[in-house]
Amino acid sequence: MAQWTSAVGAAQLARLLNSQQGRPAGSGTRRPPAYRALADGIRLLVLEGRVPVAARLPAERELALSLSVSRTTVAAAYEALRGEGFLESRRGAGSWTAVPAGNPVPARGLEPLPPETLGSVIDLGCAALPAPEPWLTRAVRGALEELPPYAHTHGDYPAGLPALRSTIADRYTARGIPTMPEQIMVTTGAMGAIDAICHLFGGRGERIAVESPSYANILQLMREAGARLVPVAMAEGLAGWDVDHWRQVLREAAPRIAYIVADFHNPTGALADEDQRRRLVDAARSAGTVLVADETMSELWLDPDVEMPRPVCAFDPAGSTVITVGSASKAFWAGLRIGWVRAAPDVIRSLVAARAYADLGTPVLEQLAVNWLFGTDGWERAVEIRRAQARENRDALVGAVRRELPDWEFEVPRGGLTLWVRTGGLSGSRIAEAGERVGVRVPSGPRFGVDGAFEGYVRLPFTVGGAVAEEAAVRLAAAARIAETGGTSGAETPRIFVA
Repeated sequence: MAQWTSAVGAAQLARLLNSQQGRPAGSGTRRPPAYRALADGIRLLVLEGRVPVAARLPAERELALSLSVSRTTVAAAYEALRGEGFLESRRGAGSWTAVPAGNPVPARGLEPLPPETLGSVIDLGCAALPAPEPWLTRAVRGALEELPPYAHTHGDYPAGLPALRSTIADRYTARGIPTMPEQIMVTTGAMGAIDAICHLFGGRGERIAVESPSYANILQLMREAGARLVPVAMAEGLAGWDVDHWRQVLREAAPRIAYIVADFHNPTGALADEDQRRRLVDAARSAGTVLVADETMSELWLDPDVEMPRPVCAFDPAGSTVITVGSASKAFWAGLRIGWVRAAPDVIRSLVAARAYADLGTPVLEQLAVNWLFGTDGWERAVEIRRAQARENRDALVGAVRRELPDWEFEVPRGGLTLWVRTGGLSGSRIAEAGERVGVRVPSGPRFGVDGAFEGYVRLPFTVGGAVAEEAAVRLAAAARIAETGGTSGAETPRIFVA
């Protein structure tokens, strides 16, 4: 019986390996043998999660042809990987990826580190901040006061608590988007909302157009749902969306769904203006594509003079094209897993009906807490705290990176929680791997792309500030030196650092 659970084709593996090519080695840098470079490249893909564990690798001859190298080079690379525990083989079954004993299985998303590791590792992988107290505690106390009547029911509300649905609808109406409670479904975070939408509209094999780059966890969710991702390139810097290109892709690929983050895009931080929003909706409507607008960052403007455009759904008055996803996780706290969908009533009914086979509903206590925040001045005051935290962290991180890594390039976004950084020609994947050694966790650019794109980037979130931001930049600089030289020169054992 074969030990592998998936397969990676020779052409696909060659594309992933070629995407790792970074800045050419300088005159004083010694190039590794070809087999060693190939083995390192495959090992890095496994550690990054871009080639899954237990994936069958192509035969030596097939990979040699795709890479235009000798079969001897591939055979030597495979043998090196077997010796290091990253490859297992059996006659008649082929060779498949593995991880050495004692190594954690790599995650393909951006899961936060366990709290017990935070004293020695600076986590730049997860774009989430601590709760804005005292408002979390006050919201939970308010929820407990409202809980007794609900405790006498079964507790399952597939569409969400009526009170919270009504409150969310009223908030959209106050923003100039008339909305009924029947147009709202409360979900378990924004991820729960996107998952429900993908299963309703984007069955296995369906095309989904996505920004390139886009949010890594959503891309992985869509892949695991069996979607065929159609990337649409973002413009350079903060220019955002090339709507003419979007119109062409939607017309030619005819995707069932298109997913966008128009409000302080993750990871670039771009903000779509009203003209871009209007034209994106028009393009989706013309192509018969459902446009899913993720507005989880919409309240996180950081500069006081930012003028926020109207929501994407404002340009779809008939409600037939745009589905909006919102969440309390980014603007308030990720531990409060409350999200929502705004859509036409028939879409909401379909989503609710399908939920019977998923999670049945969202926890009542958390819904009551969010409803308490929305019904008082708690939400606005908590979000003000969040903006101040993110603004201070952004400015500290930007200053520290510019001092320690002057060759890295980026534009400073005016909102959101992320900085999208070009790494001076170095491989983002190799920086991420080296970062694990020097005590800083950072996601590489390819996690945010499709098929190995954005190797020359990393994403830095606004989750650390002050002295921690300074130390993070120092460790990133050490990781960059390792990535550039291929060794450990200049790297030190990380200091224990308590934020």
